[in-house]
Amino acid sequence: MELILRVYGALASRLRGLFYRALGVRMEGKCWLQAIEIPRNHRDILLGAGVALDRGVTLLVSGASQGRPKIEIQRQTYINRYTIIDASREIRIGAECMIGPHCYITDHDHVVGGGTAPGAGPLEASATHIEERCWIGAHVSILKGVTIGKGTVVGAGSVVTKSLPAGVIAVGNPARIIREIT
Repeated sequence: MELILRVYGALASRLRGLFYRALGVRMEGKCWLQAIEIPRNHRDILLGAGVALDRGVTLLVSGASQGRPKIEIQRQTYINRYTIIDASREIRIGAECMIGPHCYITDHDHVVGGGTAPGAGPLEASATHIEERCWIGAHVSILKGVTIGKGTVVGAGSVVTKSLPAGVIAVGNPARIIREIT
């Protein structure tokens, strides 16, 4: 029975890959795709070889195409269940990263002003980057304009509002560096 489930899972992942390629998602090799959601702007997404997107991952792209990927996930990166990546300008996730479940990664927010509804203002966007070999814990929010340096670990439940250097562990709301990784 276990073998049948594994074969079914592998076949379903391949069919999803073919489906999203046909819609315009660029894949640089085989990717492991569970029941993910990419509602629109498929051509603005690039997935590196070996990328794994678990059940419930959502890749949201808004705005006009820029001729380059708005969401780029580099090789061998794993994104756990129910994470949302929400791009209007540019979100780049480096190679060999691990992103925990229920995370939210964005490159924009809404401009708010007196007397207007929260969603009525224009989007304000700034590129968000996660460099290679980072580990992002469960329930982490990463906001616009942030760069997380190579090899950095962000603890579960953190809210990253400012860039973090390479090789540190950061936790909290807002995320603060608690130590260097040696």
